[in-house]
Amino acid sequence: MAKAGRKPTPTDVLERRGSWRAKRRKKDERAAQEPQPLKYDIPKPPKDARLHAIILKVPGYDPRKGAREYRFDRDLARKAIMFFHGKLRHVKGEMAGRPFILETWEQAIIANLFGWVHKKTGLRRYRQCFIEIPRKNGKTVLAAGILLYLLFEDGEPGAEIYGAASKYDQASLVWTHAAGMVRQCPELAERAHIFKGQAKCIESGVPGDPDYATYRVISSDSLGSHGFNIHGAVIDELHAFASGDLVDTLTTGTGSRRQPLIVYITTRDYDRISACNEKEAYAGLVRDRPESDPTFLPVLYQTPEDADWKNPEIWKKANPNYGVSIKPDFLAAECRKAIEVPRLENVFKRLYLDMKTQQEVRWLPIEDWKACVEVMAADWSSELSGRPCVIGMDLSSNRDITATCVLFPPQEDSEPYRAMWKLYVPADNIEARVRQDKVPYDLWARQGHITATPGNTVDYARIREDLYAISEQYSVQMVVFDRWGFEALRQQMIGEGMPEELFVSFGQGFASMSPAMKALERFVLSRRLLIQDNPAILWMAANVAVKTDPAGNIKPTKEGSGERIDGIVALIEAVGAAITRNLEDNPLADEVVLTL
Repeated sequence: MAKAGRKPTPTDVLERRGSWRAKRRKKDERAAQEPQPLKYDIPKPPKDARLHAIILKVPGYDPRKGAREYRFDRDLARKAIMFFHGKLRHVKGEMAGRPFILETWEQAIIANLFGWVHKKTGLRRYRQCFIEIPRKNGKTVLAAGILLYLLFEDGEPGAEIYGAASKYDQASLVWTHAAGMVRQCPELAERAHIFKGQAKCIESGVPGDPDYATYRVISSDSLGSHGFNIHGAVIDELHAFASGDLVDTLTTGTGSRRQPLIVYITTRDYDRISACNEKEAYAGLVRDRPESDPTFLPVLYQTPEDADWKNPEIWKKANPNYGVSIKPDFLAAECRKAIEVPRLENVFKRLYLDMKTQQEVRWLPIEDWKACVEVMAADWSSELSGRPCVIGMDLSSNRDITATCVLFPPQEDSEPYRAMWKLYVPADNIEARVRQDKVPYDLWARQGHITATPGNTVDYARIREDLYAISEQYSVQMVVFDRWGFEALRQQMIGEGMPEELFVSFGQGFASMSPAMKALERFVLSRRLLIQDNPAILWMAANVAVKTDPAGNIKPTKEGSGERIDGIVALIEAVGAAITRNLEDNPLADEVVLTL
């Protein structure tokens, strides 16, 4: 019979002795009582035939074309894919804690990026990648995974890796996902040092080691004098960059690296001059002609501008993660909002369908505006003669158009509002304006839609004369104006006998503009506004975009189009004067300011 072994010393005795074994035993006991993480099945590495099919899933792009100097290394592609599957876990949402199993479209990006190498040197083929994809398709998580692969697996000595965005908070979102992924993987956590706070950073190894590498957060609003030696960077939301300075800095900082990689991940920009549109245009060229730049990977999930944006089948084509990270019910709800609120239409098209729009946030469908246009009959002037009206004025610099809008509020329930304009441009500048703005100012002047005043600056004497003529024909109750540039004209007219209380300044901020602009929306959509038939005004209406503050207030802007909107601003000011007393849905005569 075997002799019994020595019994282990009880934990309480070890604790009294101060033994480290007691602490270790307590820790093990607590760990055993804690719920164990769920185990998930990790898919096997894709086989050769599957990989060759996967790399062709990039929309409209064939990486085999123009790849004479390069070969596809299946082992490297599998290694990159399995890094995501085996070492990375989701950090947020319903997928938190689960392995990052790449969808097919994501595998296509990763396999192409890290599988193609130069035949002689073995260095990576792709140096830049442009990924344009609608929101909610998991681009932030994908960006974090790419950054971590560059940090831990790329084998670049002293690698400097950057996660960039226009704002530091946006760049930090990617870092938060990356840091959480590292913490959930024991292997990566053992190799890494995570630094929180303002200077967010993840280090792999320690300085001096051959495999030492760093991943730092950077943004346009914190860009200073930096000496970059960049191995890799992911630039998130490129469409939000006000300029291309940071993009240029990061790109030029890769010059001394063997196989640098810059990845741009963004939703689509609207039609303007920007760093995002510049990269998008180049990506489209390479997609159609891969041999033009075999080192640039274009990934464009775009919807044609003439597609039916209300069709769920179009939503599926535009969103590769449809039904995964982006839910059909969510898109349906966003679509309903865009249908009900016209200014949200461009937001839905651009951000959720990757559809190019002329403006960032379009104000009103031009079809609704046209439905309110009425050819001014000869009896309009006589019919409205003596009627109360308010005047909105938007004075200009030398380049803009000066606009005077005369608005006649309804006198009875069945009547609409009526609006007509006088527009002014300096005659000496018309030809230059036609060339610059590419609109027929000269034709409009000959047709009487705008007034060409003598000289190369705005003729305020002519504007003053026309205001006097308007006040003689109609009962002007109020003249509202932008504070900028109007004071001299106001003082002159007061000196010539016009009542001082007739003139009221109108702020250009959200507080003043939002109620007036929303009321004007209602008037147009309900066909309660008759608009003078004027092609210049129609052009301006198509140029109006909307800027929104966090409280949902709106104001007009031309930032989305870069074109003139002066006549519409004058109309909004006039509407604001007409509804000063009541801002609710009661756009009838009791709203009209008639007390002055």
